[in-house]
Amino acid sequence: MPVPDGLAGERVDAAIARLLGLSRTRAAELAAAGGVRLDGAAVGKSDRLVPGGWLEVDLPDPPRPADQTPPEPVPGMRIVHDDDDVVVVDKPVGVAAHGSPGWTGPTVVGALAAAGYRISTSGAAERQGVVHRLDVGTSGLMVVAKSEHAYTVLKRAFKERTVDKVYHALVQGHPEPTTGTIDAPIGRHPSSDWKFAVVADGKPSVTHYRVLEMLPAASLVEVHLETGRTHQIRVHFSALRHPCVGDLTYGADPRLAERTGLTRQWLHAMRLAFDHPATGRRLEVTSQYPDDLAAALATVRDAGR
Repeated sequence: MPVPDGLAGERVDAAIARLLGLSRTRAAELAAAGGVRLDGAAVGKSDRLVPGGWLEVDLPDPPRPADQTPPEPVPGMRIVHDDDDVVVVDKPVGVAAHGSPGWTGPTVVGALAAAGYRISTSGAAERQGVVHRLDVGTSGLMVVAKSEHAYTVLKRAFKERTVDKVYHALVQGHPEPTTGTIDAPIGRHPSSDWKFAVVADGKPSVTHYRVLEMLPAASLVEVHLETGRTHQIRVHFSALRHPCVGDLTYGADPRLAERTGLTRQWLHAMRLAFDHPATGRRLEVTSQYPDDLAAALATVRDAGR
């Protein structure tokens, strides 16, 4: 196929992922295996597509069902809201939104399938019905589309930023000012491909925050996401030198993580509000802190007494 005008200049892995509905990791694997050619020559994942070029992609046969992550129940995953169009879950830590290459753990999609839920078939095969994601190490609220109409409407709502996504985070130190907006572009980390960072050529990323409580070593903040980049809250607060407590990937103090007993970042999706795709009425759901985050917060509070 000819290189689409909208993808000219894009990295090969990002362009193939967008073009074919694959994960970026899967697209990179195809390039590494020599399965992506531009004007007849094999290209790597970080090469750029050129305007007017001719793109060829070799796609292997789809995996057999036995190769896919089987549906399995997820202990602790709670159904917060359920109707004919959407299901909202309270996702525990350690659960991915959907399957991906290299991930063999539980998923929200697999848990819903195991519980007998029929969800939208829109989207890539491994992420059907998923209109937004939470990191494996982030707990809280996720909405999954059950009908095709709901999938289309919710995807548009997230794109147009009419969905209200509210998180609570325990970050190190005391952000100044106590209420503010972090407007800094996010892209792949220049030296660690599995991380993200604030970079000049990244995608526009906007995070609004308000400090709820100042503690001796940390601050409890409420965060409203205007955009939804991968690791956005973690990257933005790390860039301010106030990483989420326990988030060793983005520079958190390992001694504080050890004292609080945390093995993941202190970050929880607390509230989710959106116009229902069928009725148009505003639907708002809330969640409570899971046990590990509540215990860590109590430890930090007690340290100041």
